[in-house]
Amino acid sequence: MADSGSEDIAVIGNTDLTPSESENNIKNTMVEKGTNLLKRMEISVAEAEKRTGKNAVNMQETYTVYLVETRALDATSEGTTPVPDSLWRRYSEFELLKNYLLVTYPFLVVPPLPEKRAEFVWHKLSADNMDPDFVERRRVGLENFLLRVASHPALSNDKIFYSFLTEENGWKETVFETGFQAKADSRLKALNATFRVKNADKRFADMKHYGDELQSVISQLLRVRARAADRLYGVYKVHGNYGRVFSEWSAIEKEMGDGLQSAGHHMDAYAASVDDILEEEEHYADQLKEYLFYADAFRAVCRKHELTQYELEMAGQDLTSKKQQQEELATGTVRTFSLKGMTSKLFGQETPEQREAKLKMLETQIEEGEELVKERNAECEEFVKSAWVDIERFKEQKDHDLREALISYAIMQISMCKKGIQVWNNAKECFSKM
Repeated sequence: MADSGSEDIAVIGNTDLTPSESENNIKNTMVEKGTNLLKRMEISVAEAEKRTGKNAVNMQETYTVYLVETRALDATSEGTTPVPDSLWRRYSEFELLKNYLLVTYPFLVVPPLPEKRAEFVWHKLSADNMDPDFVERRRVGLENFLLRVASHPALSNDKIFYSFLTEENGWKETVFETGFQAKADSRLKALNATFRVKNADKRFADMKHYGDELQSVISQLLRVRARAADRLYGVYKVHGNYGRVFSEWSAIEKEMGDGLQSAGHHMDAYAASVDDILEEEEHYADQLKEYLFYADAFRAVCRKHELTQYELEMAGQDLTSKKQQQEELATGTVRTFSLKGMTSKLFGQETPEQREAKLKMLETQIEEGEELVKERNAECEEFVKSAWVDIERFKEQKDHDLREALISYAIMQISMCKKGIQVWNNAKECFSKM
Protein backbone atom coordinates (compact mmCIF):
# COMPACT_ATOMS: atom_id res chain seq x y z
CA MET A 1 0.00 0.00 0.00
CA ALA A 2 0.98 3.63 -0.30
CA ASP A 3 3.52 4.99 2.12
CA SER A 4 1.23 7.45 3.87
CA GLY A 5 -0.95 5.56 6.28
CA SER A 6 -2.64 3.28 3.79
CA GLU A 7 -2.49 0.31 6.17
CA ASP A 8 -5.45 1.78 8.07
CA ILE A 9 -7.58 2.35 5.02
CA ALA A 10 -9.81 0.10 2.95
CA VAL A 11 -9.64 2.04 -0.29
CA ILE A 12 -13.07 1.35 -1.67
CA GLY A 13 -14.20 4.89 -2.31
CA ASN A 14 -15.92 7.84 -0.72
CA THR A 15 -19.51 7.69 0.48
CA ASP A 16 -19.69 11.29 1.61
CA LEU A 17 -20.08 12.81 -1.84
CA THR A 18 -23.51 13.61 -3.24
CA PRO A 19 -24.19 12.41 -6.83
CA SER A 20 -23.65 15.93 -8.18
CA GLU A 21 -20.38 16.33 -6.25
CA SER A 22 -19.26 12.90 -7.39
CA GLU A 23 -20.07 13.78 -11.01
CA ASN A 24 -18.11 17.04 -10.75
CA ASN A 25 -15.21 15.19 -9.15
CA ILE A 26 -15.08 12.77 -12.08
CA LYS A 27 -15.41 15.58 -14.63
CA ASN A 28 -12.47 17.37 -13.05
CA THR A 29 -10.30 14.32 -13.60
CA MET A 30 -11.25 13.60 -17.20
CA VAL A 31 -9.56 14.69 -20.40
CA GLU A 32 -11.02 13.97 -23.82
CA LYS A 33 -13.57 11.56 -22.42
CA GLY A 34 -14.40 8.74 -24.80
CA THR A 35 -10.89 8.09 -26.19
CA ASN A 36 -8.54 5.88 -24.25
CA LEU A 37 -4.99 7.13 -23.82
CA LEU A 38 -3.41 4.09 -25.42
CA LYS A 39 -4.78 5.23 -28.80
CA ARG A 40 -2.84 8.48 -28.48
CA MET A 41 0.35 7.42 -26.69
CA GLU A 42 2.86 4.57 -26.54
CA ILE A 43 3.63 3.60 -22.95
CA SER A 44 6.33 1.28 -21.64
CA VAL A 45 8.38 0.52 -18.55
CA ALA A 46 11.68 0.18 -20.35
CA GLU A 47 14.09 -0.85 -17.60
CA ALA A 48 14.71 -1.21 -13.89
CA GLU A 49 17.61 0.18 -11.90
CA LYS A 50 18.83 -0.51 -8.38
CA ARG A 51 19.65 2.57 -6.31
CA THR A 52 20.81 3.38 -2.80
CA GLY A 53 19.66 6.36 -0.75
CA LYS A 54 18.24 7.54 2.54
CA ASN A 55 14.60 6.92 3.44
CA ALA A 56 12.15 9.07 5.43
CA VAL A 57 13.82 8.23 8.76
CA ASN A 58 17.31 9.00 7.39
CA MET A 59 18.29 5.32 7.14
CA GLN A 60 20.30 3.99 4.20
CA GLU A 61 18.23 1.70 1.94
CA THR A 62 18.49 -0.07 -1.40
CA TYR A 63 15.50 0.22 -3.69
CA THR A 64 14.50 -0.26 -7.33
CA VAL A 65 13.27 2.42 -9.72
CA TYR A 66 11.58 1.86 -13.06
CA LEU A 67 11.97 3.91 -16.24
CA VAL A 68 8.56 4.91 -17.62
CA GLU A 69 8.72 5.96 -21.28
CA THR A 70 5.95 7.61 -23.31
CA ARG A 71 5.75 8.71 -26.94
CA ALA A 72 2.87 10.50 -28.68
CA LEU A 73 1.47 8.41 -31.55
CA ASP A 74 0.77 11.49 -33.76
CA ALA A 75 4.50 12.07 -34.20
CA THR A 76 5.06 8.40 -35.06
CA SER A 77 2.25 8.43 -37.65
CA GLU A 78 3.82 11.47 -39.34
CA GLY A 79 6.82 9.34 -40.27
CA THR A 80 9.19 10.51 -37.53
CA THR A 81 10.25 8.52 -34.47
CA PRO A 82 10.95 11.04 -31.71
CA VAL A 83 12.95 10.22 -28.61
CA PRO A 84 10.42 9.12 -25.96
CA ASP A 85 9.81 11.18 -22.84
CA SER A 86 11.02 9.30 -19.80
CA LEU A 87 10.98 9.48 -16.00
CA TRP A 88 11.81 7.20 -13.08
CA ARG A 89 9.21 5.87 -10.65
CA ARG A 90 9.46 3.74 -7.52
CA TYR A 91 7.05 0.90 -6.81
CA SER A 92 5.52 2.95 -3.97
CA GLU A 93 4.52 5.62 -6.51
CA PHE A 94 2.70 3.00 -8.56
CA GLU A 95 0.92 2.01 -5.32
CA LEU A 96 -0.05 5.62 -4.67
CA LEU A 97 -1.51 5.91 -8.17
CA LYS A 98 -3.51 2.70 -7.73
CA ASN A 99 -4.91 3.79 -4.35
CA TYR A 100 -5.91 7.16 -5.80
CA LEU A 101 -7.77 5.40 -8.64
CA LEU A 102 -9.51 3.03 -6.20
CA VAL A 103 -10.87 5.94 -4.16
CA THR A 104 -11.74 8.19 -7.10
CA TYR A 105 -13.44 5.44 -9.12
CA PRO A 106 -15.01 3.11 -6.52
CA PHE A 107 -17.46 1.76 -9.12
CA LEU A 108 -14.69 0.51 -11.46
CA VAL A 109 -12.58 -2.66 -11.37
CA VAL A 110 -9.15 -1.02 -11.06
CA PRO A 111 -6.27 -3.07 -12.53
CA PRO A 112 -3.95 -4.59 -9.88
CA LEU A 113 -0.22 -4.10 -9.47
CA PRO A 114 2.20 -7.02 -9.72
CA GLU A 115 3.25 -8.55 -6.43
CA LYS A 116 5.67 -6.61 -4.25
CA ARG A 117 7.28 -9.82 -2.98
CA ALA A 118 7.35 -13.17 -4.74
CA GLU A 119 4.49 -15.54 -3.90
CA PHE A 120 3.73 -19.12 -5.01
CA VAL A 121 7.36 -19.72 -6.05
CA TRP A 122 8.89 -23.14 -6.61
CA HIS A 123 11.88 -23.89 -4.38
CA LYS A 124 14.66 -23.19 -6.92
CA LEU A 125 13.31 -19.69 -7.60
CA SER A 126 14.49 -16.79 -5.43
CA ALA A 127 11.86 -15.07 -3.27
CA ASP A 128 14.16 -12.05 -2.81
CA ASN A 129 12.43 -8.91 -4.11
CA MET A 130 15.82 -7.55 -5.25
CA ASP A 131 16.59 -10.67 -7.32
CA PRO A 132 17.22 -9.58 -10.98
CA ASP A 133 14.78 -12.14 -12.42
CA PHE A 134 12.03 -11.08 -10.00
CA VAL A 135 12.70 -7.37 -10.68
CA GLU A 136 12.44 -8.04 -14.41
CA ARG A 137 9.11 -9.86 -14.02
CA ARG A 138 7.85 -7.00 -11.86
CA ARG A 139 8.95 -4.51 -14.53
CA VAL A 140 6.81 -6.40 -17.05
CA GLY A 141 3.92 -6.43 -14.55
CA LEU A 142 4.17 -2.68 -13.94
CA GLU A 143 4.13 -2.03 -17.67
CA ASN A 144 1.08 -4.25 -17.97
CA PHE A 145 -0.61 -2.25 -15.16
CA LEU A 146 -0.01 1.03 -17.01
CA LEU A 147 -1.29 -0.46 -20.28
CA ARG A 148 -4.41 -1.78 -18.52
CA VAL A 149 -5.16 1.66 -17.06
CA ALA A 150 -4.33 3.43 -20.34
CA SER A 151 -6.73 1.21 -22.28
CA HIS A 152 -9.59 1.53 -19.78
CA PRO A 153 -12.44 3.70 -21.15
CA ALA A 154 -12.62 5.85 -17.98
CA LEU A 155 -9.36 5.46 -16.05
CA SER A 156 -7.23 6.26 -19.10
CA ASN A 157 -8.50 9.85 -19.20
CA ASP A 158 -7.68 10.71 -15.62
CA LYS A 159 -5.47 13.80 -15.28
CA ILE A 160 -3.56 12.39 -12.32
CA PHE A 161 -2.73 9.26 -14.33
CA TYR A 162 -1.54 11.43 -17.21
CA SER A 163 0.68 13.47 -14.89
CA PHE A 164 2.09 10.22 -13.44
CA LEU A 165 3.30 9.39 -16.96
CA THR A 166 4.58 12.83 -17.88
CA GLU A 167 5.59 14.84 -14.77
CA GLU A 168 8.55 13.54 -12.78
CA ASN A 169 8.63 16.29 -10.15
CA GLY A 170 5.69 17.40 -8.04
CA TRP A 171 3.48 14.46 -8.99
CA LYS A 172 3.02 13.20 -5.43
CA GLU A 173 2.04 16.66 -4.20
CA THR A 174 -0.59 16.85 -6.96
CA VAL A 175 -2.08 13.53 -5.86
CA PHE A 176 -2.25 14.52 -2.18
CA GLU A 177 -3.82 17.85 -3.11
CA THR A 178 -6.84 15.94 -4.42
CA GLY A 179 -7.59 14.96 -0.81
CA PHE A 180 -8.29 11.37 -1.87
CA GLN A 181 -7.03 9.92 1.41
CA ALA A 182 -9.65 11.80 3.42
CA LYS A 183 -12.33 10.28 1.17
CA ALA A 184 -11.26 6.69 1.69
CA ASP A 185 -13.53 4.52 3.82
CA SER A 186 -12.16 2.90 6.95
CA ARG A 187 -11.96 -0.89 7.14
CA LEU A 188 -14.25 -0.90 10.17
CA LYS A 189 -16.91 1.05 8.28
CA ALA A 190 -16.73 -1.37 5.34
CA LEU A 191 -16.88 -4.41 7.63
CA ASN A 192 -19.83 -2.93 9.50
CA ALA A 193 -21.73 -2.46 6.24
CA THR A 194 -21.05 -6.07 5.21
CA PHE A 195 -22.69 -7.50 8.32
CA ARG A 196 -25.48 -4.95 8.85
CA VAL A 197 -26.85 -4.21 5.38
CA LYS A 198 -30.42 -5.58 5.18
CA ASN A 199 -31.38 -5.33 1.52
CA ALA A 200 -28.22 -6.45 -0.27
CA ASP A 201 -28.41 -6.57 -4.08
CA LYS A 202 -28.28 -10.28 -4.97
CA ARG A 203 -26.29 -9.58 -8.14
CA PHE A 204 -23.48 -7.95 -6.19
CA ALA A 205 -23.64 -10.58 -3.46
CA ASP A 206 -23.24 -13.28 -6.15
CA MET A 207 -20.39 -11.36 -7.76
CA LYS A 208 -18.61 -11.02 -4.42
CA HIS A 209 -18.97 -14.76 -3.83
CA TYR A 210 -17.66 -15.40 -7.35
CA GLY A 211 -14.61 -13.20 -6.57
CA ASP A 212 -13.91 -15.30 -3.48
CA GLU A 213 -14.19 -18.52 -5.48
CA LEU A 214 -12.05 -17.18 -8.35
CA GLN A 215 -9.28 -16.20 -5.94
CA SER A 216 -9.44 -19.61 -4.24
CA VAL A 217 -9.28 -21.53 -7.53
CA ILE A 218 -6.38 -19.49 -8.95
CA SER A 219 -4.46 -19.82 -5.64
CA GLN A 220 -4.82 -23.62 -5.86
CA LEU A 221 -3.77 -23.59 -9.51
CA LEU A 222 -0.64 -21.57 -8.70
CA ARG A 223 0.29 -23.96 -5.88
CA VAL A 224 -0.15 -26.97 -8.19
CA ARG A 225 1.95 -25.25 -10.86
CA ALA A 226 4.74 -24.53 -8.34
CA ARG A 227 4.81 -28.22 -7.33
CA ALA A 228 4.79 -29.27 -11.00
CA ALA A 229 7.69 -26.87 -11.71
CA ASP A 230 9.70 -28.49 -8.91
CA ARG A 231 9.13 -31.94 -10.38
CA LEU A 232 9.81 -30.76 -13.92
CA TYR A 233 13.13 -29.32 -12.78
CA GLY A 234 13.99 -32.68 -11.24
CA VAL A 235 13.12 -34.58 -14.42
CA TYR A 236 15.32 -32.34 -16.57
CA LYS A 237 18.23 -32.58 -14.14
CA VAL A 238 17.93 -36.39 -14.18
CA HIS A 239 18.47 -36.20 -17.95
CA GLY A 240 21.64 -34.27 -17.18
CA ASN A 241 22.75 -37.27 -15.09
CA TYR A 242 21.97 -39.54 -18.06
CA GLY A 243 24.23 -37.34 -20.16
CA ARG A 244 27.08 -37.53 -17.64
CA VAL A 245 26.80 -41.32 -17.31
CA PHE A 246 26.64 -41.91 -21.10
CA SER A 247 29.69 -39.65 -21.60
CA GLU A 248 31.67 -41.48 -18.90
CA TRP A 249 30.63 -44.83 -20.34
CA SER A 250 31.71 -43.81 -23.85
CA ALA A 251 35.27 -43.33 -22.59
CA ILE A 252 35.69 -47.05 -21.89
CA GLU A 253 34.04 -48.36 -25.07
CA LYS A 254 35.49 -48.57 -28.60
CA GLU A 255 32.66 -49.64 -30.93
CA MET A 256 29.91 -48.21 -28.72
CA GLY A 257 31.78 -45.04 -27.66
CA ASP A 258 30.61 -42.64 -30.40
CA GLY A 259 26.94 -43.63 -30.01
CA LEU A 260 27.01 -43.27 -26.25
CA GLN A 261 28.77 -39.91 -26.42
CA SER A 262 26.23 -38.57 -28.97
CA ALA A 263 23.33 -39.76 -26.79
CA GLY A 264 24.98 -38.05 -23.81
CA HIS A 265 25.17 -34.75 -25.75
CA HIS A 266 21.44 -34.94 -26.53
CA MET A 267 20.66 -35.53 -22.86
CA ASP A 268 22.90 -32.62 -21.76
CA ALA A 269 21.24 -30.23 -24.23
CA TYR A 270 17.80 -31.30 -23.02
CA ALA A 271 18.76 -30.79 -19.36
CA ALA A 272 20.23 -27.34 -20.10
CA SER A 273 16.97 -26.15 -21.71
CA VAL A 274 15.09 -26.33 -18.37
CA ASP A 275 15.94 -22.74 -17.38
CA ASP A 276 14.32 -21.24 -20.49
CA ILE A 277 11.28 -23.46 -20.07
CA LEU A 278 10.76 -22.54 -16.43
CA GLU A 279 11.23 -18.85 -17.25
CA GLU A 280 8.35 -19.23 -19.71
CA GLU A 281 6.41 -21.04 -16.97
CA GLU A 282 6.85 -18.02 -14.67
CA HIS A 283 5.43 -15.79 -17.40
CA TYR A 284 2.20 -17.82 -17.40
CA ALA A 285 2.18 -17.85 -13.59
CA ASP A 286 2.36 -14.05 -13.59
CA GLN A 287 -0.67 -13.92 -15.90
CA LEU A 288 -2.61 -16.03 -13.42
CA LYS A 289 -1.37 -13.91 -10.50
CA GLU A 290 -2.73 -10.80 -12.19
CA TYR A 291 -6.24 -12.27 -11.98
CA LEU A 292 -5.58 -13.50 -8.44
CA PHE A 293 -5.09 -9.82 -7.54
CA TYR A 294 -7.86 -8.69 -9.90
CA ALA A 295 -10.25 -10.71 -7.72
CA ASP A 296 -9.51 -8.28 -4.86
CA ALA A 297 -10.36 -5.27 -7.02
CA PHE A 298 -13.50 -7.03 -8.23
CA ARG A 299 -14.68 -7.71 -4.67
CA ALA A 300 -13.80 -4.14 -3.64
CA VAL A 301 -16.48 -2.87 -6.03
CA CYS A 302 -19.00 -5.25 -4.42
CA ARG A 303 -17.99 -4.13 -0.92
CA LYS A 304 -18.35 -0.52 -1.96
CA HIS A 305 -21.88 -1.27 -3.16
CA GLU A 306 -22.69 -2.82 0.22
CA LEU A 307 -21.45 0.36 1.87
CA THR A 308 -23.50 2.57 -0.44
CA GLN A 309 -26.59 0.46 0.23
CA TYR A 310 -25.90 0.54 3.97
CA GLU A 311 -25.64 4.37 3.95
CA LEU A 312 -28.98 4.52 2.14
CA GLU A 313 -30.62 2.20 4.69
CA MET A 314 -29.20 4.19 7.64
CA ALA A 315 -30.53 7.44 6.14
CA GLY A 316 -33.94 5.78 5.67
CA GLN A 317 -34.00 4.47 9.25
CA ASP A 318 -33.05 7.88 10.63
CA LEU A 319 -35.82 9.53 8.61
CA THR A 320 -38.40 7.00 9.85
CA SER A 321 -37.28 7.61 13.44
CA LYS A 322 -37.63 11.40 13.04
CA LYS A 323 -41.13 11.05 11.58
CA GLN A 324 -42.16 8.81 14.48
CA GLN A 325 -40.86 11.39 16.97
CA GLN A 326 -42.84 14.10 15.15
CA GLU A 327 -46.03 12.03 15.32
CA GLU A 328 -45.52 11.28 19.03
CA LEU A 329 -44.97 14.95 19.81
CA ALA A 330 -47.99 16.03 17.78
CA THR A 331 -50.38 13.45 19.29
CA GLY A 332 -48.86 13.18 22.74
CA THR A 333 -48.68 9.37 22.50
CA VAL A 334 -45.52 7.28 22.78
CA ARG A 335 -45.52 4.07 20.73
CA THR A 336 -42.40 2.51 22.14
CA PHE A 337 -40.59 2.59 25.46
CA SER A 338 -37.94 5.30 25.62
CA LEU A 339 -35.90 7.10 28.27
CA LYS A 340 -37.42 10.32 27.02
CA GLY A 341 -40.97 9.03 27.63
CA MET A 342 -40.04 7.82 31.14
CA THR A 343 -38.49 11.23 31.93
CA SER A 344 -41.71 12.99 30.85
CA LYS A 345 -43.74 10.80 33.20
CA LEU A 346 -41.40 11.48 36.12
CA PHE A 347 -40.87 15.20 35.66
CA GLY A 348 -44.00 16.27 33.81
CA GLN A 349 -44.91 17.10 30.22
CA GLU A 350 -43.14 19.73 28.13
CA THR A 351 -44.74 23.17 27.77
CA PRO A 352 -46.61 23.94 24.50
CA GLU A 353 -43.81 26.34 23.53
CA GLN A 354 -41.16 23.65 24.02
CA ARG A 355 -43.23 21.15 22.05
CA GLU A 356 -43.73 23.65 19.22
CA ALA A 357 -39.99 24.39 19.07
CA LYS A 358 -39.18 20.68 18.93
CA LEU A 359 -41.78 20.10 16.22
CA LYS A 360 -40.24 22.84 14.11
CA MET A 361 -36.77 21.40 14.62
CA LEU A 362 -38.01 17.91 13.68
CA GLU A 363 -39.75 19.30 10.61
CA THR A 364 -36.45 20.80 9.45
CA GLN A 365 -34.60 17.56 10.20
CA ILE A 366 -37.24 15.55 8.30
CA GLU A 367 -36.85 17.78 5.25
CA GLU A 368 -33.10 17.36 5.40
CA GLY A 369 -33.51 13.61 5.91
CA GLU A 370 -35.82 13.28 2.90
CA GLU A 371 -33.28 15.16 0.79
CA LEU A 372 -30.48 12.92 2.08
CA VAL A 373 -32.47 9.75 1.31
CA LYS A 374 -33.14 11.06 -2.19
CA GLU A 375 -29.42 11.78 -2.68
CA ARG A 376 -28.36 8.40 -1.28
CA ASN A 377 -30.87 6.63 -3.48
CA ALA A 378 -29.63 8.47 -6.59
CA GLU A 379 -26.03 7.69 -5.62
CA CYS A 380 -26.85 4.01 -5.16
CA GLU A 381 -28.67 3.78 -8.51
CA GLU A 382 -25.83 5.57 -10.31
CA PHE A 383 -23.28 3.31 -8.64
CA VAL A 384 -25.14 0.17 -9.71
CA LYS A 385 -25.47 1.43 -13.28
CA SER A 386 -21.78 2.41 -13.64
CA ALA A 387 -20.42 -0.60 -11.74
CA TRP A 388 -22.42 -3.14 -13.68
CA VAL A 389 -21.19 -1.80 -17.02
CA ASP A 390 -17.58 -2.08 -15.87
CA ILE A 391 -18.10 -5.52 -14.30
CA GLU A 392 -19.42 -6.80 -17.64
CA ARG A 393 -16.38 -5.25 -19.39
CA PHE A 394 -14.08 -6.90 -16.85
CA LYS A 395 -15.73 -10.32 -17.22
CA GLU A 396 -15.28 -10.19 -20.99
CA GLN A 397 -11.62 -9.20 -20.58
CA LYS A 398 -11.05 -11.93 -17.96
CA ASP A 399 -12.61 -14.67 -20.08
CA HIS A 400 -10.48 -13.69 -23.08
CA ASP A 401 -7.19 -13.34 -21.15
CA LEU A 402 -7.48 -16.52 -19.11
CA ARG A 403 -8.59 -18.55 -22.12
CA GLU A 404 -5.55 -17.34 -24.11
CA ALA A 405 -3.19 -17.93 -21.16
CA LEU A 406 -4.45 -21.49 -20.58
CA ILE A 407 -4.26 -22.34 -24.29
CA SER A 408 -0.69 -21.00 -24.48
CA TYR A 409 0.22 -22.94 -21.33
CA ALA A 410 -1.19 -26.14 -22.84
CA ILE A 411 0.76 -25.53 -26.07
CA MET A 412 3.94 -25.06 -24.04
CA GLN A 413 3.34 -28.34 -22.18
CA ILE A 414 2.74 -30.17 -25.48
CA SER A 415 5.96 -28.67 -26.87
CA MET A 416 7.89 -29.83 -23.80
CA CYS A 417 6.53 -33.35 -24.15
CA LYS A 418 7.48 -33.40 -27.85
CA LYS A 419 11.02 -32.32 -26.95
CA GLY A 420 11.21 -35.16 -24.43
CA ILE A 421 10.06 -37.66 -27.05
CA GLN A 422 12.49 -36.19 -29.60
CA VAL A 423 15.50 -36.46 -27.29
CA TRP A 424 14.79 -40.16 -26.72
CA ASN A 425 14.24 -40.74 -30.46
CA ASN A 426 17.63 -39.13 -31.04
CA ALA A 427 19.14 -41.33 -28.33
CA LYS A 428 17.53 -44.38 -29.94
CA GLU A 429 19.16 -43.54 -33.30
CA CYS A 430 22.52 -43.09 -31.57
CA PHE A 431 22.14 -46.49 -29.90
CA SER A 432 21.10 -48.08 -33.22
CA LYS A 433 24.36 -46.93 -34.87
CA MET A 434 26.56 -48.53 -32.23
